[in-house]
Amino acid sequence: MQSTIERFLRYLHVERNAAELTIKSYREDLVALVEYLSEDESPPQPSSITPLDLRGYVAALHEAGYAKSSVSRRLASLRSFFRFAQREGLVDSNPAKPLRNPRRDRKLPHFLSTAEIGKLLSAPAVHQDLGLRDRAILETMYSAGLRVSELVGVNDADIDWSMGTARIRGKGKRERIAPIGSFARSALESWLGVRELADDEDHGSTSPIFTNKFGRRLTTRSVGRMLEKYLKQTGLDRRTSPHTLRHSFATHLLDRGADIRSVQELLGHKSLVTTQIYTHVSTAGLLRIYEKAHPRGRGEMTKD
Repeated sequence: MQSTIERFLRYLHVERNAAELTIKSYREDLVALVEYLSEDESPPQPSSITPLDLRGYVAALHEAGYAKSSVSRRLASLRSFFRFAQREGLVDSNPAKPLRNPRRDRKLPHFLSTAEIGKLLSAPAVHQDLGLRDRAILETMYSAGLRVSELVGVNDADIDWSMGTARIRGKGKRERIAPIGSFARSALESWLGVRELADDEDHGSTSPIFTNKFGRRLTTRSVGRMLEKYLKQTGLDRRTSPHTLRHSFATHLLDRGADIRSVQELLGHKSLVTTQIYTHVSTAGLLRIYEKAHPRGRGEMTKD
């Protein structure tokens, strides 16, 4: 086994021109496997190692508290090693091939509470033209759950004022109809009353709703910088990004009883699986409320 490992590492160095740190990582991963398999007997031959042996090794890594990313990296090392051994005729098959990487935990999206949203939306100074624009941007993103790229792509013709909706062009050129609530509508009307378009912009139906101080279509980067200014002004969590408003939109809808299929449609998600992350956020919030309020939650229990 050890000689095969050395041959594999030489192959990485000579034929693959791998970096020293990469080779070091492969060596450590393979030595760890040999140590695990040699606990009760002499080091095995590569040809005698089975998928069952490797499953036991992966289980031991999990029990030892290794992160899922670390387990996945070690599995990748084993697959490469046994692929090399198979190519060299040292094993008949790759015992690491049937093993699947552990499913990575999905991070819960950061979102703002309704009180924090209210604080953010009221931050722009509406006695200034750009303040009116910024209020309209924030209100529209939260009202419709828009991605920032969708927001800056909205044109005059996309707004249906009679229905209170906007036609949104999302990922993969998919279109959807998004609601524009009364607060967002009022903010949009105020902004459009002072908006000035540059001479080289289309002044027809494809003119952009949101423009910069030169009258040209706003960029996603400009929206990000604008938000940073108001986060600093309000003292809200600096992790907040334009996408946080979309996360907050979905979370608040579910918290107030919206069904997940409707939220999927509103967000323009192709798969329900993508939307389900917000049910975890909503459940986490409910659990915090339960633990705080229930006399026999995780907090201090009171006597009957």
